[in-house]
Amino acid sequence: MSFLLNPNGQTKFKRTGYHIAKGKSRTMKYFLYFIWLFLTAFMPKQKPLRVIFFGDSITEAGAKPGGYIMRISDALKAKGLSGKYDLIGAGIGGNKVYDLYLRMDDDVLAKNPDIVFIWIGVNDVWHKTLTGTGTDADKFEKFYTAIIQKLKARSTRIILCTPAAIGEKTDCTNQQDGDLNKYAGVIRNLSYRYHCELVDFRKIFQQYSLQNNPENKESGVLTMDRVHLNERGNQLAADKMLEQLLK
Repeated sequence: MSFLLNPNGQTKFKRTGYHIAKGKSRTMKYFLYFIWLFLTAFMPKQKPLRVIFFGDSITEAGAKPGGYIMRISDALKAKGLSGKYDLIGAGIGGNKVYDLYLRMDDDVLAKNPDIVFIWIGVNDVWHKTLTGTGTDADKFEKFYTAIIQKLKARSTRIILCTPAAIGEKTDCTNQQDGDLNKYAGVIRNLSYRYHCELVDFRKIFQQYSLQNNPENKESGVLTMDRVHLNERGNQLAADKMLEQLLK
């Protein structure tokens, strides 16, 4: 901008081409900014990923205060990721693999999950001795396979979990060790066959007990009663599941 003196001695300002161009540039920036505000106001917000934890009483307890699902939720908040995930517990005490299959339409598929953790198998083994109503290994594999196939048909991300423990002794003298290892092996094979992710709690819990159970205790290390998780067990489960979830 320049200025001139007219014959009356008054100052007269004159806009130069530079200042005119600069003004137009500023106007364009404001225009683009308001366009961006308008578009973002009406753009649909990204929905959080829906994560369902599908299992038995261990998972049912996991959705309660102090449980592993709640601990995962707290960890996501601490990482600033709580808005990206919607965590849903779908555990029912006493369930075996065929119970999961029979209720998966209502409790899982109807909720349109993006990710499903499947943690089942303890009762299929434990109830053989406890009540005589366990699940034979071949039937266990067939029902588990059917669950995976239903989820695969919807392109769901599937994370399988092996059963962790029925007794925490480290010298292989827990009554159901043999069967539990066998059923964990079935799940590992299904993970490989159907390209599912795996959290191998059987190995994780065994390794932890070897390092932290020098007295060879039957319970009290990661479980309250040989099966259901105590505080340390819930934290370990939360840590390993969160690690897999964020991969």
